[in-house]
Amino acid sequence: MSQDTGVEGTRPAKPAGQAASQPSARNQSSSLRRALAVLDHVRDHADTRGVSLTRIAEDLGISKSTVLRLAGPLLDGDLLTRDRETGWFRLGHGALRLGQAYLSSLDMRSVAADPLRRLQHVVGETCHLVVYDAPDVVYIDKVENEHNVRMASRVGMRMPAYRTAVGKAILAWLGEDDVQDVIDAGMPPRTERTITDPARLAAELERVRMSGYAVDDRENEPEVRCVAAPIFDHTDRAVGALSVSGLTSRMTPARVREVGPMVERAALDVSRVLGSSRPRRRANRLDIRSEIRPEGRPDIRSEFRPESRSEGRSDSRLESRSESRADRGTENHGGGNLP
Repeated sequence: MSQDTGVEGTRPAKPAGQAASQPSARNQSSSLRRALAVLDHVRDHADTRGVSLTRIAEDLGISKSTVLRLAGPLLDGDLLTRDRETGWFRLGHGALRLGQAYLSSLDMRSVAADPLRRLQHVVGETCHLVVYDAPDVVYIDKVENEHNVRMASRVGMRMPAYRTAVGKAILAWLGEDDVQDVIDAGMPPRTERTITDPARLAAELERVRMSGYAVDDRENEPEVRCVAAPIFDHTDRAVGALSVSGLTSRMTPARVREVGPMVERAALDVSRVLGSSRPRRRANRLDIRSEIRPEGRPDIRSEFRPESRSEGRSDSRLESRSESRADRGTENHGGGNLP
């Protein structure tokens, strides 16, 4: 029995005078999409043994013979491999070569360039991209705000991770040994609000994990608040972060809660291009209501409670959103501060 690879064979020549028919691009495209669906299914469902022909057919709603036909070119290209004894499918070494080639072509600054600039356009504040170089973060890109007051940060600058939003966003997803290395490097105060106690840092990192983004509440610069979210690589390790920074007159607590999810979404967009499989966590979002006091250090106690529609539509939050929209409109015309 000849192997059916799904590649069309040679057809008899058309009789003289009959126009030659053109290959159906639509049919070829449909076959390619279904073959890729088979490849994706094996990627997502194969364990150490692989995944069976029966399961692929049932899950995709196609016949076993169709699966075999679609898998033929994938097997020939080593994108799939099939166990000789069980007949189960696994990813082949050709998939690994493609993945390695893809990852070797990636540069975080290039990948994050468009998301970083889109984020800055939306929020109107200075945005940063950093990478982690323990115990510090290193700024590798920056898009300035549209205001007269500029941030002191610059590309190439290093900052201790413990006192920056970008640093805390990364540390929250690293191991205990990584966090301990930062603590052992020292945690001297930069401002009166800098977290210098390891226990308070641990509590802060737990808040970051719950919310998905980190906040620097005047811990690195006296009049600046910063919101940041982690960037994950193809191993789902936190390797960098995106951030939004602004003066406290504009980056109010209400504005921070509004910007935080925007930064998280932008960072996850970059993470996916880098190969991360971390999903969005919108359905499990917990709303963290932290108290940011006008004087002294921020209160690290937080109220953790699930978001609800009724809570999201409370009068106070609607008022904050409407005020924020109004002031952003004023900002775009050359002045005005957020509440």
